Amino acid sequence: MAAYDLLQTEHLTVSGAADPFYAATMNRYVAFLRGMNLGGRRITNDELRSHFEALGCEDVATFRASGNVIFACDGESPAKLTLRFEAGLADALGYEVPVFLRTAAELSAIAAQEPFDAKQVAASRGKLQIALLVTKPSAAAAKKALALSTDADRLAIEARELYWLPDGGMSDSELDLKALAAALGPMTIRTKGTIDQIAARHLAA
Repeated sequence: MAAYDLLQTEHLTVSGAADPFYAATMNRYVAFLRGMNLGGRRITNDELRSHFEALGCEDVATFRASGNVIFACDGESPAKLTLRFEAGLADALGYEVPVFLRTAAELSAIAAQEPFDAKQVAASRGKLQIALLVTKPSAAAAKKALALSTDADRLAIEARELYWLPDGGMSDSELDLKALAAALGPMTIRTKGTIDQIAARHLAA
């Protein structure tokens, strides 16, 4: 698993849904894809948007080049949607693409979270990171992960997210990401700023 997803220059693309009024009544989601545009795996936001449209999504938008897709869809549970997207993307791209799906309400709640004291966040030289998980960790798994927390790498867990406040750059951190993954399972990481911008631009009422 890649230690983190590279955050690149913002690239925002919005497609016109066939019926915007219908799309507005559908459920809104954000799919966070792990490992996009890393190594030899390259895909443009236009291509990614087209793949989601082919999978039946409406009002599709992408944010930055790290695999963040906002869309409307109806008729299936989030769990079934996740499985369908992973299968469809694997078939279209030729490699596995782990999908971490959040509803509009869930993402807005994540953006509203303040897991650390404001003074700690302001004093940190690093950016607040959010690791999106597949499932909510058990009490034992959460305890094991939080045992890795230090003053240099503060950790907190809420629902299906791990919040990480590094004291500096991620590449300089001594946090054992492999141990975190062993405790919590697969994850993909985004900055809190990315989450906040998606919520404000695409999910605001």
